[in-house]
Amino acid sequence: MLPQQLPTVTVDELPPDVVLLDIREDEEWRAGHIAAAVHLPMNQLPGNLADRAGPLTPDSAIVVICRVGSRSAYVTAWLIQNGYNAANLDGGMLAWAASGRPMVTTDGSHPHVA
Repeated sequence: MLPQQLPTVTVDELPPDVVLLDIREDEEWRAGHIAAAVHLPMNQLPGNLADRAGPLTPDSAIVVICRVGSRSAYVTAWLIQNGYNAANLDGGMLAWAASGRPMVTTDGSHPHVA
């Protein structure tokens, strides 16, 4: 799948019923994430998707998130090739934070995009 063919959505275009999949590393997640997001780091995704799928099913609308949208583009393409309905979040968590959307941390500290 070529990058220009990859389904992409902006923060403002996110549908309300979408599953947000944050594929960033643990330390990035701890620094700040979307409260409703599912966390499954990119390097753990193929081996753990079946075991930790939860709301991540081929029937779900999934939007994949990383820091800026590069890693999530690869994961989005992989998910689509494996039968999932996925799109990439344009601009990633930096776009989310720039839009003023809320974030949380695992320890209650001030959230930021790491």
